[in-house]
Amino acid sequence: MAHTARSGVIALIIACTIWGLAPIYYKALAHVPPLEVLTHRTLWSMLIFCVYLALQGRLAEVWRLIRSRNLPVVALGAVMISINWFVFIRSIQVGQAVQASLGYYIFPIVAVVLGTVFFGERLNRTQAAAVALAVLAVGVLTYGLGMAPWVALLLAVTFGIYAVIKKRLSAGPVVSVTAEVALLAPLALYWLWHLHGSGQGHFGHDWRTSLLLAFAGFVTAVPLMLFSYASRRVTMAAFGLTQYLNPTLQFLCATLIFREAFTGWHLTAFALIWAAVAVFAVQAVVQDKAARRAVSSAATSGTTVI
Repeated sequence: MAHTARSGVIALIIACTIWGLAPIYYKALAHVPPLEVLTHRTLWSMLIFCVYLALQGRLAEVWRLIRSRNLPVVALGAVMISINWFVFIRSIQVGQAVQASLGYYIFPIVAVVLGTVFFGERLNRTQAAAVALAVLAVGVLTYGLGMAPWVALLLAVTFGIYAVIKKRLSAGPVVSVTAEVALLAPLALYWLWHLHGSGQGHFGHDWRTSLLLAFAGFVTAVPLMLFSYASRRVTMAAFGLTQYLNPTLQFLCATLIFREAFTGWHLTAFALIWAAVAVFAVQAVVQDKAARRAVSSAATSGTTVI
């Protein structure tokens, strides 16, 4: 059991590290339009997902999901994740990686709010305080910069809605995302056909760019498969805390490697967000300990916890 949990944590850390360092990869493709990068990300990741599921004998699950009554939900998920991917790629390429990292810091808080809207979940005082800090952070940054941090808000909201959609599907994360990219594939193929037909496509022009575009599949698929593996093996506390490794690494890439502007307004807003994250992290640890204590107590007394 300990070995299984340890392997799950390792897989989760690797997945979040890949996501966190992904800005370096997308920055290397700054000479390729973001929509073209998105099409390659869609097609190459679909190929890897299909091979992965085929080796497990689960490829038929994708077809069943597409043919099911859940097709509109899967299609909406495909739209949300494609918008999220596009905004993220573009933000890195145009020098807004700081905002991108802010978006993924905000995401867990947005997810809590969406939980109250779509699932009737109630905010406790701790969660309400974290939400208030996040709203204040966005307000401070909007006032200081003279405009709302639209990149951060778009990333947080689209990924939050995507998480809501995932919760409504019984299919596993790899199966559902394979169905989503399969629905997007015809559009991606059409756009690449249009680009290369007009002489604007970058794939095949030089080996470095071609390899980087193909590598988009690995950057997308590998961490998600590791994430799926880890989700069944780690505690919710470890799961929640490790999630912040992703935006932290993105933030470090933006400020230390890309040398993006980080003003006093940014510092104030991020300090508020980090405080909100700390509140969530502490609550996650407390809830996880309480849940394990309840299970242990039930096992000792011979009662069953449902």
